[in-house]
Formats: sequence, C-alpha cells, structure tokens
Amino acid sequence: MNRFLAPLGIFATMVVLLAVGLTLNPREIPSPFIGKPAPEFSLAELDEKAAPITPEAFRGEVWIMNVWASWCVACQQEHPLLMEMADRNLIKLVGLNYKDKRNDAKKWLQRHGDPYGHIAFDESGDVGIDYGVYGVPETFVIDQDGIVQLKHIGPLTPDDLRDTILPLILTLTGGQS
Repeated sequence: MNRFLAPLGIFATMVVLLAVGLTLNPREIPSPFIGKPAPEFSLAELDEKAAPITPEAFRGEVWIMNVWASWCVACQQEHPLLMEMADRNLIKLVGLNYKDKRNDAKKWLQRHGDPYGHIAFDESGDVGIDYGVYGVPETFVIDQDGIVQLKHIGPLTPDDLRDTILPLILTLTGGQS
C-alpha cells in the first residue's frame, strides 16, 4: 500500500501545479525591472537626423517606450491605438524599433503613420535584450525618475489603455497627462 502513496502524492502535486498554471495570464510575466531604473542605452534615431536617444533625455517626465518592428503582425494590430494616443497627446511615446531594417521601418511608418516623438533604432536587438523583451510588441511605462513602472507584453488594447495604462499615468503625473 505504501508503494502507491509516493506516486499518488507526486501526481496530486503535479495536478495542483497544472491547475494553478492554467489560471495564470501569460501576458503577466513578472518583470525584474518593475520598480527599478530603466536600463541605460544610447541609440541612433531611426531617421538618423537627431542626436542619439537615451532614457536620460526623458528624465523628469513620464513616458512610454513601445517596442515594435515592421515585420510584427501584432504591432500592426495595436498601431491605431498608438496613433490615437499621439493624436490626443496623452503621453510622450518613444518607439524602440527592434531587430528591423531601417528602410523597412521607415516605409512601415509612412504607410501606417508615426505616433512616436522619437524612435530609437535597435537593429541588433541588444537594448531589447537589456529590457527583457520576449517578443514584439512590448510596452513600458517609465516614470519621471527613470523607474520602470509597468511592462505590458503583447499588443495594447483599448481595455489595457483604459484600465491599466491611463490610470497609472494619471497617478504618476498627479492627474496631469
């Protein structure tokens, strides 16, 4: 009888772990960056016309860094929402063009519109790796002190904006976005 208890116990434990795992939201992967300074970088602008982009340049304001690529189908899905955010001037949007070709990214923006105030060109993907990017799109909310407050994996939706992003921005800015 005792020889069946150990396998039964292991089986029961695995069932419980599976059940817990099935209730988790795969978009809510904990990020080690939440509450910590955003990793530093210095990248050329996508259009190569301005000085390199660094997170330090945005110190003192709340901003969003949206990681995207021209080859990303889900980026196309969230893009109209980013355009709406830019039209409403809700917050400074900074793009991180990830593992892309410069001309492909420029053409994509010409076709779909450019919601970003600045776009850092991360051709090698090294900065994305520093930020723990799993895939594109991913979005980060960074506060006035350069601290990562939120990491959103996957395309933004109107619900994400209404229920999570905008309330966080309002909290961080004291109601002034």
